[in-house]
Amino acid sequence: MTPELMEAGVRAREAAEARKSGPGSSGGRAASYGRVVEEGVVDVTHGPILYLDAITVSFDGFKALNDLSLYIDAGELRCIIGPNGAGKTTMMDVITGKTRPDAGKAFFGSTIDLLRMRENQIASIGIGRKFQKPTVFEHLSVFENLELALKDDRGVKASMLFRLSGEQLDRIGSMLQLIHLKDSAQRTAGLLSHGQKQWLEIGMLLMQDPKLLLLDEPVAGMTDEETERTAELFLSLEGNHSLVVVEHDMKFIHELTRDNPAKKVTVLHEGSVLAEGSWPKGRSRMCRATRRWWRFTLGDEFGGRERTVTSSC
Repeated sequence: MTPELMEAGVRAREAAEARKSGPGSSGGRAASYGRVVEEGVVDVTHGPILYLDAITVSFDGFKALNDLSLYIDAGELRCIIGPNGAGKTTMMDVITGKTRPDAGKAFFGSTIDLLRMRENQIASIGIGRKFQKPTVFEHLSVFENLELALKDDRGVKASMLFRLSGEQLDRIGSMLQLIHLKDSAQRTAGLLSHGQKQWLEIGMLLMQDPKLLLLDEPVAGMTDEETERTAELFLSLEGNHSLVVVEHDMKFIHELTRDNPAKKVTVLHEGSVLAEGSWPKGRSRMCRATRRWWRFTLGDEFGGRERTVTSSC
């Protein structure tokens, strides 16, 4: 075959590929208003960082989530409250890929469809989750736990040759300071108090530099002092990270929201959003009819709907 024929064949193939791809409605440019969006990068330019729309999850006929819609803005600290069985944990399961919904949409930013991804993929794009019970490496030191949590290449060869850089040492040091464990850096994690283990797990999540943190009852079992410090920690993270805090401790919720009436609290009940708005100052009340149950009434700040939600203490 002559060089002329070979060149003509290359040109014909390129033309055929161009016709096959063809320009779309955007004239051949990347979508999203002419901006090029990199794959795996969270795009929050035109919307919230987390978008749940009409999510429904059923277990043997029981609807754990019933047409749930929720939107979280970038850098927002959102508190989620509600009785046991309201769907709070199931909602987190859907976001992290542990549970697949029967219907609905779930997007991370405006371009990443969470329902098309596996759990490990969702974790790698910047969504971190803390479960109710702290899970740390109890036989390792606090420092070693944070070192293992560093976002880095975890291949066999890379792990064998791994050495901490000066930048990584500084990052671990800053994290120890942030989570109030600087003086316990060389202490075995199993010897920490319950609250300190909670802080360590939160620090391990932050070492991954997540854009969205899902925190399930983070102050359960903590002392009053530990709860107060945890509130300070979350408020310091607000803005740099988006946080969704699920909690039953109303005092803790008040600590997170009292200085900013614009902060939203979302109430879930029977798998749906019952109400959403600023914390109802002066309207929340604890009724100690028994030691196991409490009630609080939602007032004008939640859209003027007077309803009672019952939850376990």
